[in-house]
Amino acid sequence: MQANIFTEVFLPIALGIIMLGMGLSLTLDDFKRIALFPKATIVGLFCQLVLLPLIAFGMLQLFSLPAELAVGVMLLAFCPGGATSNLLSNLARADVALSITLTAISSMITVFTIPFFINLSMEYFIGEGKYVELPVLRTMLQIIVITIIPVTIGMLLRWKSPALSQRAEKPVKVASAIFITLIIFGAIMKEREHLVEFFAQVGSITLLINLLILALAYGIGKLFKLSHPQRSALAIESGIQNGTLAIAIATSSMLLNNSQMSIPAAIYSLIMFVTGGLAVYLFSRTFMFDKA
Repeated sequence: MQANIFTEVFLPIALGIIMLGMGLSLTLDDFKRIALFPKATIVGLFCQLVLLPLIAFGMLQLFSLPAELAVGVMLLAFCPGGATSNLLSNLARADVALSITLTAISSMITVFTIPFFINLSMEYFIGEGKYVELPVLRTMLQIIVITIIPVTIGMLLRWKSPALSQRAEKPVKVASAIFITLIIFGAIMKEREHLVEFFAQVGSITLLINLLILALAYGIGKLFKLSHPQRSALAIESGIQNGTLAIAIATSSMLLNNSQMSIPAAIYSLIMFVTGGLAVYLFSRTFMFDKA
């Protein structure tokens, strides 16, 4: 499962355009509320950076996987949320500002945590350590280009032309749905020859991990009395991982250089689009009845 033009070119461009449209629906007040009430951000980071890896490790104790695939599962769990989670949060009427904040913070943190925890995973599952030195500047640049810059431009456009932004909101949501459909279709078509083999190896464990983190993150948000939009953002942000980053780390000749370790991320990426779509449907419907 090698990194390809789809994951390295089309996907970042598509997500950047989506984030631009998303910025049209945001104001500085959205982020000010997060600064004033940081509980949701702290709970979200716990779910994504602590709970998800624990779930993955627990599942690996129940499933018998080859050592390299087990490391691949942990690699996926250690990665941050992807920009796709911000899109799905928007479609689900979740707290988009919270989702974007969690994506940015977790991406910065995991730049430093992934090398350490992957080394531990390789020692545990394979019996040998290999330090993974992430391209820190390139990773930060990816976050800035795909998330911060497009959203900032969208927010500036809303500030300068609020009437135009309101008229563009519905078309942008339709365009976002089209983009996400194309992304799913492109991923499936690219790997169609290996789908059955890959799903047989890691399909069950990745599906269980995804469903568990979606449910538990939402439940923990409710336990801490967060609003439904905040709980929805937490669940989606925790369940939608940056599979592209995991694949790049696994396949890069300068990092792990092991295509087997990229298989869990590839399968999880396909599964999370389906479960994420279902989550969007459920959360958006619940929003109409739950204003808490």
